[in-house]
This record gives sequence, C-alpha cells and structure tokens, in this order.
Amino acid sequence: MDERLKKQLDFALEIDKEKNIFRQTHLSGHGRNENDAEHAWHMAVMAYLLREYANEEVDIAKVMLMCLIHDIVEIEAGDTYAYDAESLKTQKAREDAAKEKIYSMLPEDQKRELIALFDEFEAYETAEAKYAHAMDNLQPLILNNSNDGGDWKGHEVSAKQVYERQGKTKLGSERLFEVTDQIIRENIRKGNLKE
Repeated sequence: MDERLKKQLDFALEIDKEKNIFRQTHLSGHGRNENDAEHAWHMAVMAYLLREYANEEVDIAKVMLMCLIHDIVEIEAGDTYAYDAESLKTQKAREDAAKEKIYSMLPEDQKRELIALFDEFEAYETAEAKYAHAMDNLQPLILNNSNDGGDWKGHEVSAKQVYERQGKTKLGSERLFEVTDQIIRENIRKGNLKE
C-alpha cells in the first residue's frame, strides 16, 4: 500500500472514535445520549432536506461536508456543552490543537482542505458556514423538544441562554429561526425552560 492511501485509511479509522464521544443531547423519544457521529450525520441530512430555507444560495455538498467534519476535533478536545460557560472559555484552544493533530494524519493536500473547511465553519462568515451552524443549533433543539426539554431541565438552562445560542440560527435561516422561536416559546410555556 502506498503512503497516501495508508494515511487516508489511518484517518478513516481514527475518525471512527467520534462514535465514542457522547453529547449532552439525548436521542429522540427519551433515548440514550447521542454521539458526535450521530449528531453530524443527522445535521448533514437535515441540511440537505431543509436547504430551501437557507437565507442564501449555498453549495449543499460543502455544507454537508462541514456538518460531517465539524466535530471530529472532539475526538481529542472532548465535547463542549453549549451551555457550559467554563468549558466554552477553553474550547477554541482545545479544538485548534486537536485540529492540527487529527488532520495532520492526512496527506498534506487533504489536511489543508479539511482544516480550511473547519476554519470556514468556525469563522461563521460564508453562507455555507451560517447555514451549517443553523443545522448545528436546530438539530439538538428538535431532539430536546422531542424529550420534553429534558436536557434543558436537567442542566437548568434558561430561555435567555437558548435564545442567545439560537439567535445565530437567523444568520443561516430566518425561516428555521421562526420554527426555533416557536419551539422555545412552547418550552417556556411548559416550564421546560426557566425564564
């Protein structure tokens, strides 16, 4: 086997570890905690299905790839819960170190390509990044809603915190933010989110 193919296969095996990174979000219908790979797959499919609601025309293949690779760094950096203020302070440094380590397993051209895609997602400036982030926000929201706000209740998350995070959904999709707003309001009414 040549060196390029060996690196690619080694990377493919390495990213299998993403299936062992469990998130705070539970699967729908009060299931177990979801893992990062399930989250990424779900986001990518949602991005394709809901693409007509993106604020701008997007390269959907690029968006789907962003969705699929955005949490690979968590193999090294660990999952950072969206509402954990302390962990959020160190998230960028941890993920930057992880990004370099993990993507360096690839041939140089693919390393550069995936790091650029990851960085584009993190920068939140392009239409693709904004829409991919909308999926990253919407996916756990609909799961949590399906579980009667259990993750929010368990972590004592406030409506203000959810609105702060979900406000960025608007940048990728005004229409999906409308749905998000309805879900948040319903969960406030039910007492699942503190006011």
